[in-house]
Amino acid sequence: MARRPASAALLALATGLGLASPASAHPHVFVTARAEILYAPDGTVRALKHIWSFDAAYSAYITQGLDKNGDGKLTPVELAELAKVNVESLPDVGFFTTVKANGKPQEFGTPTGAGLVFDNRILTLTYTLPLKTPAHAGRSFGIEIGDPTYFVAFEIVDAPDAVITRDAPRGCIVRVARPPKLDPAIQQKLAQEDITATPDTSGLQVTTRALVACP
Repeated sequence: MARRPASAALLALATGLGLASPASAHPHVFVTARAEILYAPDGTVRALKHIWSFDAAYSAYITQGLDKNGDGKLTPVELAELAKVNVESLPDVGFFTTVKANGKPQEFGTPTGAGLVFDNRILTLTYTLPLKTPAHAGRSFGIEIGDPTYFVAFEIVDAPDAVITRDAPRGCIVRVARPPKLDPAIQQKLAQEDITATPDTSGLQVTTRALVACP
């Protein structure tokens, strides 16, 4: 199946929730992200756990009308349908994730454990993305997170827990390579692109890569 651009997937999400489309020309969505690489007892990589926090503007936009009891708070129960629709739209954009085990591309299974939390005006999505087949990654396991079209701008947090492993074999080390900051002129040009267009990001590195190396 061909991947839809991120703009199409997010617009489909908004339409499915009965929201009006954004008025601005090209409303980039900004995501602050963390990732966990989950290992099985036999040393294979079984899944990734994504934690994505959306920017305040998009968080407010996408949660319109979801406070069903009118108490001014959004609970995980009220956000459950949004979490479901959100995750169901992600296969169209490859989950914004690429994985390689010992250099070999890996496929994903069906996401589990999807949930949303709204706190301090920020909406955070958490879900587990299993590999279709657990991967033996004795030499290396690499992931790439982000939207190559830069419609959704991912920023992996600058913290020790930005990308971590769970239950990895002893001695495994994670190295994170973040993209360089975009030139302000380039950011301005991309922001002026029409929402239905795919921005030209050729030659730009806009995704974050992490590599797990094991002894």
